[in-house]
Amino acid sequence: MGQYSIKELEKLSGIKAHTIRIWEKRHQIIEPNRTSTNIRYYSDADLKKIINVSLLNNHGVKISRIAEMDAVELNSKIQELTSQSTEHQVQIDALVLAMISLEEEKFEKTLSGMILRFGFEQTVVEILYPFLEKIGILWQTNQITPAQEHFISNLVRQKMMVAIDGLELPPKDSPKAVLFLPENELHEIGLLFYYYLAKKNGIRTYYLGQMVPHSNLKQVYDVHQPDFLILSLISPLSQDSIDRYTNSLANDFPNSMILISGSVINRAEKNKHKNIHYFRNALEIKEMLKIG
Repeated sequence: MGQYSIKELEKLSGIKAHTIRIWEKRHQIIEPNRTSTNIRYYSDADLKKIINVSLLNNHGVKISRIAEMDAVELNSKIQELTSQSTEHQVQIDALVLAMISLEEEKFEKTLSGMILRFGFEQTVVEILYPFLEKIGILWQTNQITPAQEHFISNLVRQKMMVAIDGLELPPKDSPKAVLFLPENELHEIGLLFYYYLAKKNGIRTYYLGQMVPHSNLKQVYDVHQPDFLILSLISPLSQDSIDRYTNSLANDFPNSMILISGSVINRAEKNKHKNIHYFRNALEIKEMLKIG
């Protein structure tokens, strides 16, 4: 069971802490628990309710009217709003609610509906990525359980693989890319999306996945001689480790354009190696994949 401070509730719901307190006092929307030292905290149920209340209030329903609703009516209104709205924040919050409750059918239905409505690429960039950023707040504050983490990762991964499998295989004479995560890197969702983008843009792809030893990467490189190496570096690394690793990539794979994403790009030394390029988003990598 999650336990949230009012500041965490503010970050996850988008509602200012001051507003939450007003809603508590005037309308009894939620009622916080208190620790033995009288510090207020909120439960998963409180978080779900405040997100639902926020969604309805942002779409013109007065807070006094929402306060009169029982749980059945509130949920009914939310389902109606989610199915009709094209606003991305509504869809993001719907995914958060499904994640908190471990409701696989609801998560699947919501995500599939968005893909049908907006297309896979737009759904990932404008809805799924912001959703994962919001979930990152839960990870950082230890408010998400291993079960919830695996639940989300597996469902998102399944969607990614279905989308990738649905693309045509580029011809054998197409440019080639090897996609991988280095040792100690486990954050695969972003790399899977780059896999999708590369294949969709006519690149013949070889996906190696997580925690690939450098020696194994060299073996694959020698066999396929790829035009691109695509990887993501998210795990915390010292500056020395970043420099050593990028140096080894540049020196060992001189004939490939090496495309790197992830938090490391904020500290990497740009323009040091002519064959290493850093990208921040889908638009940038798509432009880079047109080179060569």
